[in-house]
Amino acid sequence: MNNAPSSESWPSNADYWIKVIREELDPYRLELTNNAVIEAVGPAAGMDILDMGCGEGYLTRLMSRAGARVVGVDACERFTEAARAEASAQGLHIEYRFGRAESLPCSDGSFDVVLANHVLNELPDLEEPVQEVGRVLKIGGRFVALMLHPCFYRANFTKVGELLPITPGEYFGDRELSQHFMVSGLKSPAPVRMWLRPLEAYVSAITRAGMVITSLSEPHPSTAQLDQGWWNQNFKVPMFVLLVGQKL
Repeated sequence: MNNAPSSESWPSNADYWIKVIREELDPYRLELTNNAVIEAVGPAAGMDILDMGCGEGYLTRLMSRAGARVVGVDACERFTEAARAEASAQGLHIEYRFGRAESLPCSDGSFDVVLANHVLNELPDLEEPVQEVGRVLKIGGRFVALMLHPCFYRANFTKVGELLPITPGEYFGDRELSQHFMVSGLKSPAPVRMWLRPLEAYVSAITRAGMVITSLSEPHPSTAQLDQGWWNQNFKVPMFVLLVGQKL
């Protein structure tokens, strides 16, 4: 899910991400962040779940197979079409809707959980999308948001050991980045525009939307994973942060 102007790259990059995800080429998702998001959701059976910015739909399929009633929303029609076709092929009953984060095509108080997996960094504004999350959540419902870690992430952070410090002047502002993604040697066709904000900006947006923060974690590999060659060579600092908010 992407709001203009960052959404302009997604039709060009959609098939790239469909390939990366369906061919299981991204070790961060496969071995780290997916598990962190699923653990944050907890037992999904019987829940109403919205995947805001569902992409090609892999999390919606995981949640559906876990027994949830699932809606996926995305602002890229190529993604919603691909997600709908794959869910149908797998015999899963998932509803996909075209829409943007700042104006979700969903009723008030509809969901037990709203997921924002790799989404908030691609929104040029946080306030309206997070207010929308608060609107569509049920009382007691939870917002599970995985994003790039603002303390450590830099554009094109790909060289092992290249840990350039982020200055206070950079950190306490909206850092706009534009970069191609490289996953398993595959480069995205178009660069993606992203925004990184200090942690306090995310916390403030969530609390202003009528939620409280119940959890903050930094997905990181286990000791056993770090003993493996890939993680040992590629993991230097946490690249993602996972926030969970609950609607009061």
